[in-house]
Amino acid sequence: MSKQHVDTISTWIKDYADSANMKTLVVGISGGIDSSVVSTLCAITGLKTIVVTMPIHQNPDQNDLSMRHAQWLTKQFDNVEHRVINLDSVFETFKSLFDEQNNLALANSRSRLRMVTLYQLAQTHSGLVVGTGNRVEDFGVGFYTKYGDGGVDISPIADCMKTQVWDMGRTLGVIDDIINAAPTDGLWDDGRNDEDQLGMSYAELERAMLNEIEMRDVYADVQLSDTERDQLETYKKIRSANLHKMEPIPVCPISE
Repeated sequence: MSKQHVDTISTWIKDYADSANMKTLVVGISGGIDSSVVSTLCAITGLKTIVVTMPIHQNPDQNDLSMRHAQWLTKQFDNVEHRVINLDSVFETFKSLFDEQNNLALANSRSRLRMVTLYQLAQTHSGLVVGTGNRVEDFGVGFYTKYGDGGVDISPIADCMKTQVWDMGRTLGVIDDIINAAPTDGLWDDGRNDEDQLGMSYAELERAMLNEIEMRDVYADVQLSDTERDQLETYKKIRSANLHKMEPIPVCPISE
């Protein structure tokens, strides 16, 4: 099935870019499985693909995986170009403008600076910014930065569960160290990973997400264990706090 997903998604990316008359695909790579899979799917299209490493005081291990993936990708595909744009000084200048220091706000600002960088390249090269979020992150718990990594033109794996992304990574030949690495958003100096922040593994989040969908949409008498019920409640709390990212921007209605 993962081979079928690879073929379907890469074809969809190519068809969308052609219909939009776009010549280039721009992808930010972090050394994680999602961006590694998406950048490889983009490369398969044959379109010019610019993969961008954007360190901001990055954990050396994460940066190393990003560089290794880019090296592997450029060896495999002639249409791939790798850019390294170090945003350390940009981030420090931005940070110095504020007397108040909020760590979460600064973490999200890292993501937004990267988004601006990707769009600078995309517009320069008549391209699309390609998103790397999966279904669990984008439509389950909203684990992304609004107008940061959530600011993209297309989102090719947003209907794929995280386990499906890992399966595609294996099919595509993504290096094992990336497949086996603990998922992380790379926005924190202390190197915390996704599970540290969410309090659940992706396997647990997927199961809770599917249980919630089944209970909500199928109206089935779903029998859950105590652990599954606890995980479902945790999932709902995370989702509820992030719904503002997944729903349309509120608009004040004005009657004529």
